[in-house]
Amino acid sequence: MLDKLKISKKLLRELDFSAIIIVLIIGLFGALNIYSATHMKSGASVFRSQLIWILLGIVIMYFMLVFDYSLLQGYANIIYWFGVILLLLNDTIFKSTVNGAGSWMKIGSVTIGQPSEFAKLGMIIMLAKKLDDMEGNINNPKNFFTLVMYAAIPMILIVIQPDMGMTMVCFFIVLGIFFAAGLNLKVIGWGFAGIIALIAIIWNSPLMPEYWKVRLLSFLNPGADELGSGLQLVQSQIGIGSGGILGKGFLKGTQVAGGFIPESHTDFIFSVVGEEWGLLGETFLLTLYGILIYKFINIARTSKDIFGSMISIGVVSTFLFSILQNVGMTIGVTPITGITLPLMSYGGSSFITSIMGIALVLNIGMRRKKINF
Repeated sequence: MLDKLKISKKLLRELDFSAIIIVLIIGLFGALNIYSATHMKSGASVFRSQLIWILLGIVIMYFMLVFDYSLLQGYANIIYWFGVILLLLNDTIFKSTVNGAGSWMKIGSVTIGQPSEFAKLGMIIMLAKKLDDMEGNINNPKNFFTLVMYAAIPMILIVIQPDMGMTMVCFFIVLGIFFAAGLNLKVIGWGFAGIIALIAIIWNSPLMPEYWKVRLLSFLNPGADELGSGLQLVQSQIGIGSGGILGKGFLKGTQVAGGFIPESHTDFIFSVVGEEWGLLGETFLLTLYGILIYKFINIARTSKDIFGSMISIGVVSTFLFSILQNVGMTIGVTPITGITLPLMSYGGSSFITSIMGIALVLNIGMRRKKINF
């Protein structure tokens, strides 16, 4: 039994240990910034919790590397529909609303996480399986609409919560997978046009949550309500701008320590980096992300099958959009959403699903070549 839980030496030689080191560096750097953002109010408790999530993530990563990723094809339906059921339960029975989004599942007095994070991963696996079954023929109308259906089910349930941030993440995951699979660019163009038209239609309808509108409008003119809807962005820009090139130093950020930046340990963790570590720290972090994404794209490109390639593209799309959106909203170039910065922001469900996605990609990379035993 124990032998089955070991990774062979031949497979270990194919494992990209440098990617794991980068993941750990980002995770620990995130924990340091979380401590800086919370120690004045919570002491070291939030920091310790994040370290526990990091340790748990390491264990989960190991076990996900042991088994061949291709086994997931046989369980794709179960994983996908389990995620959908969690979303249904979250929308109807166990909903807990935080900052306007009802994406948190709460049973009794215990908040157990965001089911949308796990449903997102299930959607990636399901789309990858279907594309593999279709031999990548996405431009066949029947195949295309089948894929759209599987993408739409969890996304509709996430919209109902409502959770604008996760809806956007899922949309760009699907876009990334469809683009990489070779979908006709005209179809993608018409899809964008349809979404813009849909937003315009529902803008003044009850289907558009008021806080979504407020966030979008405050992004366009944050100075119009500096103490209200524009507070986060204005204070974030002050913090990042005041950090300069070298930053004010660890635990020396006045915007962070003073509590002027709401959600600085979660959605606005990049503001902490900018204020305390400066442009140098921001460049360091973004460089690590860039290397990681480059490695994942290379694994997607060289995967031995469509299933592995599409899973890798789904994870790349998740990271790429989440990073660009999260960093962008802290400096005012994208609307404010509840999208966390992968591996950096505080939170168990977000961190663990990021680790699970990374483990899957590394698993695919390990098994690109035929290993003779």
